[in-house]
Amino acid sequence: MQRRYVPVGFRHSYIVPIPKIKDTRVKSMSCNDFRGIAISPIVSKVFEHCVLDRFRTCFSSSEAQFGFKKDLGCRNAIYMARSIVDKIIAGGNTVSICAIDLNKAFDKVNHSSLFMKLMKRRIPLELLELLENWLSESYAYVKWGESWSYIFRISFGVRQGSVLSPVLFSVYIDDIGQLHNNLTGAFVVLYADDILLLAPSVTALQKLLRACEQELDSIDMSLNAKKSCCMRIGVRHDKPCSKITTMDGRELVWADEIRYLGVFIVRATKFKCSVDQAKRSFYRAANSIFARVGRLASEEVMVQLLKHKCLPILLYALEVCNLDKRMLQSLDFTVNRFFMKLFRTSNIEIVRYCQTVFGCELPSILLVKRYEKFLKNFACNPVSLFS
Repeated sequence: MQRRYVPVGFRHSYIVPIPKIKDTRVKSMSCNDFRGIAISPIVSKVFEHCVLDRFRTCFSSSEAQFGFKKDLGCRNAIYMARSIVDKIIAGGNTVSICAIDLNKAFDKVNHSSLFMKLMKRRIPLELLELLENWLSESYAYVKWGESWSYIFRISFGVRQGSVLSPVLFSVYIDDIGQLHNNLTGAFVVLYADDILLLAPSVTALQKLLRACEQELDSIDMSLNAKKSCCMRIGVRHDKPCSKITTMDGRELVWADEIRYLGVFIVRATKFKCSVDQAKRSFYRAANSIFARVGRLASEEVMVQLLKHKCLPILLYALEVCNLDKRMLQSLDFTVNRFFMKLFRTSNIEIVRYCQTVFGCELPSILLVKRYEKFLKNFACNPVSLFS
């Protein structure tokens, strides 16, 4: 820190491309279908942890940002979005939502803009010069199987897989989380680069989107209009309305469903999530395990694998999604069907007895317990965007 300099080894990393799409048989893959994860020296990560521990207050972000914060996660962001929707609907309005996808968010961070954001926070000079020295001379290879690319210099972006990169990115886009302060009734919810704009009218949503685009343009970033979309929730959710357009004239699609942080929010009179994709993912995981070890392992082993590997996929974040009775019954039926397959029976009484013996609770029971636990943790770490 005194030298404002990091060793040469800290500047080097190798990048492992991770496919974004789950099923490569659906479409031919391109470079845009991979996410590059940087593998850095462990000692450099230890140093990053030390920097974060000593200067954590310098990297704080607004309450609208839920990513990379202790005791906060995707569930908190989804719950906050649900609370905002309920509040706007209770006021007699229909919520207009825009889910924004950024073009190569982490990989396109402009270092000069990042340093300007940090200077506005008046961070210690030695920390600023250290980060400038570190980011200005970074190098990487690409590793694919046993093959290595030539070394190349990284002149922009922050490394995915680094300790400091997430908090630096939060600082970089933090001003977006404060845009709602300029528009009455509008809100912004962020989780890393996943941005959700919520407004009580289409006009207010257009203004909020325009303000968001202007901020993104000022930091040399842009939204992906093809992957960004809009949706309405409320009594007028099915009424035709004006197009939402970007600054360069591209129109955003009005969708019936929006994927946000792994859950699928659907167009309806109130906040509602679809569980169809969760059930498909559960069946895919359960059948994959069953095909490999189903008749070789004992039933007890299979049930344990189901509880620890498949149920988390089925129930991910659903405790904060306000599921109705029909959806809960659908989730229970999904688990019961697999038990019928495992124990080779169609008798629901036998299935329930087996679930009791092996200590496997149904989703309807688990979600109630998870929601109570979530509310208890939320009370200990309250976050509110309402003034």
